[in-house]
Amino acid sequence: MRNSALQVVVFIAPIGAGKGTQSEMLAQKFGFFHLETSKLLEEQLVHSTSKDPDIVEAQRLYHARQLITPALVAKIVMTEIESLHRQGLSIVFSGSFRTQEEAEKEIVLAEKLYGREHISFFYITLSEEEAVKRNSARRICQAKRHSVPDFPQYREITACPFGDGSPLIKRSLDHPEAIRERYAVFLKETYPVLDFVKKRGYEMATINGEQSIEKVSEDILAYFK
Repeated sequence: MRNSALQVVVFIAPIGAGKGTQSEMLAQKFGFFHLETSKLLEEQLVHSTSKDPDIVEAQRLYHARQLITPALVAKIVMTEIESLHRQGLSIVFSGSFRTQEEAEKEIVLAEKLYGREHISFFYITLSEEEAVKRNSARRICQAKRHSVPDFPQYREITACPFGDGSPLIKRSLDHPEAIRERYAVFLKETYPVLDFVKKRGYEMATINGEQSIEKVSEDILAYFK
C-alpha cells in the first residue's frame, strides 16, 4: 500500500466487468471493508426497523419493486461510510457511485472523513457484447453473492471459489435483454460520474476489463506499490 492511512477505493464499471470480484480480492489482500451498494440496500431495507421517514419510504419502494431514488440511496450509503470510519476501516466500493447525485454527496463525505489524498478511483472497461456474453452464463454464490464469471476455470465447479464454498446459482435477471438494459442504464446514469470525478481533480485509473481476473487484479495492484 502507499501508506498506512485509511483508504477509500472506488471501482466504476459496467455490468460484468468484475468490479465485485476485484473489490473482494482487494478487500482480502489489504483488510478493506467491501461495500457493495446493492447488498447494503438489500440488508438495510429488508431488516431495518428504523422509523426514519426516508428509510421507511425506501423500504416501501423496495418492496414494491420500484427504483429507490438517488437521494435515498446516498443517505443509506453515507450512514454506512460514517459507521465504517468510526470502526477504523478502509473501504473498497463496488456499485457506487451509481449516479452523479449520489457521487456529489458520498464523495464529499468520504473526503471529509478520509481525506481526498486517500481516495482512489478505477474505471474498469468492458464492451456491451462482452458484458452480455459474460453475464448470460455467470452464476453467483448463495451465501455472499460473489459473482462467478463464465471463464473456463470455473465452468465445472458447483461451489463458490471465493472463500465461502456455498452453492452456485443462476439468476433469472441474467439474460441478454436485461443485461443490455442494465448496460444502457450504466452509460446514461453512471458513466457521467467519471467526468464529475475528473473535474473534482481526481485521476481516474483505467483498467482493461477484457482480461483474465488475475491480469485485471495485477493491473490494479500496480497502483498500490
